[in-house]
Order: sequence, then structure tokens, then C-alpha cells
Amino acid sequence: MSTATDSDMAPTANPLSHERRGAVVLDRISKRYGDQLAVDDLSLTIEPGEFISLLGPSGCGKTTTLRMIAGFEEPDAGDILVSGQSVLGTPPYRRDVNTVFQAYALFPHMSVAENVAYGLQQRRTPKAEIRERVSTALDMVQMRRFADRKPTQLSGGQQQRVALSRALVNRPAVLLLDEPLGALDRQLREEMQLELKLIQARLGITFVFVTHDQGEALSMSDRIAVMRDGRIEQLADSDTIYGAPISAYVAAFVGQQNFFDGRVTPDADAVDTPRALVRPAQPVTSVAAGAAARAAIRPEFIELSATRPDGDANLAEGRIIGVSHLGETMQFLVQLGPDHSVIARRPTPDAPRLAVGDAAWCSWRAESVQVFAADAAAAAAGFVEPPTAEAVPPV
Repeated sequence: MSTATDSDMAPTANPLSHERRGAVVLDRISKRYGDQLAVDDLSLTIEPGEFISLLGPSGCGKTTTLRMIAGFEEPDAGDILVSGQSVLGTPPYRRDVNTVFQAYALFPHMSVAENVAYGLQQRRTPKAEIRERVSTALDMVQMRRFADRKPTQLSGGQQQRVALSRALVNRPAVLLLDEPLGALDRQLREEMQLELKLIQARLGITFVFVTHDQGEALSMSDRIAVMRDGRIEQLADSDTIYGAPISAYVAAFVGQQNFFDGRVTPDADAVDTPRALVRPAQPVTSVAAGAAARAAIRPEFIELSATRPDGDANLAEGRIIGVSHLGETMQFLVQLGPDHSVIARRPTPDAPRLAVGDAAWCSWRAESVQVFAADAAAAAAGFVEPPTAEAVPPV
């Protein structure tokens, strides 16, 4: 048997190629604050030029993970590599990363151009190069015509663009974004989501985006890391995270779900619940027969009708206790029993003409059913059970 020598175990001395600039590797990192374990033995590899989101509720460890990449926190264990080099012990200003925060932290006494140029001036970049790079960075975010204004003369969305420009002007290998859109109103936030994705695609810079907003993560990310208790519960692209969650926790946090709690039938063909016998397309293999389980159906997969549908589809009878017009869709709240309601969403042109108080049949295809092990994680993920009739104000 051969024995590894010190030279065999030493890291390779060859420098990384330019194509690997922007790669981030988190190698079993952990971070503890007193008795609280904020990040627990987490490993993640981020490819150069990837847009990845760390998604999860407050306290899941996503912001602590970002701060460790940035250098504002040091892990208690593990290693962090940026562009192939360990950055442990390297201060934030010496790492090839920049961070954009929810609080933009612009200097109020400086103009927009001076704010963007500040980092370059600290690095003693030549003045001619500063002017060129500031103009280019402001053009990226369509803010050059505001170059002479002070931050107080800008809207929230314009200040966000300046903060982004200030981060990009340094041409970092990795851009870290910590809930940067949280202070914006809904319309402006959606506009900035599109702009961020376009800028990232154009520049090819690695983006690591922290958010608790599932819509932001789904619309912008190449991959999403759904976090729970300092670990990654699921890492996948948006389609997989939304359409094939691996646990009730992920299913509850990403998108909206209707959960039916019960037990797997002896033949493993269904989940027997107080309000419906919920049958998936295939026998249940993720939960043992007779064990507690959660069946999940998304609101857009639930059909509604005033009469019992023909065929052997999954069925549940109830009555309408709420109707909401959401523009392109109509949302119906259907009470199936004293303590159980479901949400159904139908495209507005095809939505049934049902009103509050009407009897209604809910049906859904077996292919739309997902079954998970029983888990209190839905509540931990912020899932709110649809209200029952007693909680709905009278019309």
C-alpha cells in the first residue's frame, strides 16, 4: 500500500484559469453565536457567473452565510474559497467581492458620481480611469443623467441603482446582495428584479442573493438554496424547487400549498384524511403505510364546480367562503369542514361563477398530488393555514 507524502497532500500550485474567477466554495462551514448554531456544517459550490439565491425565513442562516463570504463574519469551522483561494482571515476590503445591502448607505453629502467613485479613490485608481469606470457603471443602471444629484434628491429605486453601480464599479468577481430590494414598493421591486437579472447576465458576474421573498428567488435565480436551521434543505433550479419540493418544509415555503394531513393507506395508494381520500398518481413510497403524512396540492391545480364532477378524480365537497379578484386569476376560499379550508385559483376568463355561500366541489388530478412525511416544518416555514368560515368577516 502506498503512503501519501507531504508533497502529495499539498495544494496544487498552478494558478486557476481566468474562467474560474467568481467560483465560490463553502466547505463545511459552521458559525455559532453563544448557544445558537446559526450555520451548521454547510457545504455549497457556486459556479462562476451563476445567479444563486439563499432563500428561507428569518433565522435560517442565510444572512450569516452571506456575511461569512463577504468577510464580515468568520466561520468557526470549515473553509471559504473565492476564485479558488481561501479567504479565511482576509478582511472584506481585500476580498474580490462586493456587497449591496438593503440599507444603501450612500454618503448624503456626495453626488451620485462621487458615491460611485469613492471605492476607486480609496484604491488610488488614476483619475482618468475613475471617470471612465464611473460613467460605465452608471450607464449599466441607467443613472448617468443623475450623476450630479445628491442621494436625497433620488427616489428609493434610484438610490438602489446607485448602490448597485457603486458595487459594480470595482468589477468584483462576486457580488453579494443582502435583501437589496426589501425597502422598495411592489412595482419598483419587480422592475428591479428584471434589471438585476439583465445586468447579471450581461456582465457574467457571480451573484449571491439573500432573500426571504420566494417570488424574487424564483424569478431571478439559476439555482435556489432553501435553508432551514443553518443547513440547505434543497438546492435546485426554480422549476424543481417549485414543482418537486423534497419536503413539506420546502413545499410550504415556496409558493402556496393546500395540505391534507392524514395517514398512508395500507395499500400505499392514498393518504386518508378527514376531508378527502387524496390519491397521488403513483403509490406512496416516501412514507410507510399507516404512517402520518401530508398530501399537498397547489391552488392552481384545484378545479371548482357547482356540481359533482364525473369520473374518479380526487374530490372534496365544501362551500365558498371567500372570493378575490387577483387580475389574471380568481381566488376562491373553500371551506371543507369546521377546521379545514383550501384555496383554489383559476384563470379569470375560465373561472366558475361561484359566490360566497355557494356549494362547490373541489377536484384535482392525481398527478398534482405530492406526499411528504408529517412534519411541523410548514409552520416553521411561515405557512399560514387558510382561514375557516369563523375567521372570515361577514359579507
